[in-house]
Amino acid sequence: MDFRAHLIDDAEGVRRIVRQSRRVAVLGIKTEAQAGQPAFDVPRYLAEAGVDVVPVPVYYPDVTEILGRKVYRKLVDIPGEVDLVDVFRRPQDVPQHVEDILAKRPRAVWLQSGIRNDAVAEQLARAGIDVVQDRCLMVDHRIYGAR
Repeated sequence: MDFRAHLIDDAEGVRRIVRQSRRVAVLGIKTEAQAGQPAFDVPRYLAEAGVDVVPVPVYYPDVTEILGRKVYRKLVDIPGEVDLVDVFRRPQDVPQHVEDILAKRPRAVWLQSGIRNDAVAEQLARAGIDVVQDRCLMVDHRIYGAR
């Protein structure tokens, strides 16, 4: 299969990923103290919508829970499978997480609005992982999440 088939930018592909994503690891999640910022508000919305959100903050070393859920420092440390990794990192900071993402092997990776890294997207796509770039998961979940 051509790796480009894993670069998702069409409505049907986005809908499929949203509907298949029951367990979402949020890389770069913020804490309750940063409520009002997308990196907290989007995962809070997902949790309230019934998605199993797994917090993976990059900062806040003393925090052990976010949204009442246990914090993990690396994706690979999360027990069980993850359907989607939702990424809140600056585009230039995303490459440092590729090894961890590949080790965890989620079905898909979602780079939030304003985040695009074509080299990383191609690397993940070549590994068979679907990639969405520069879209808000909360917006698309509101559109496609209802069953």
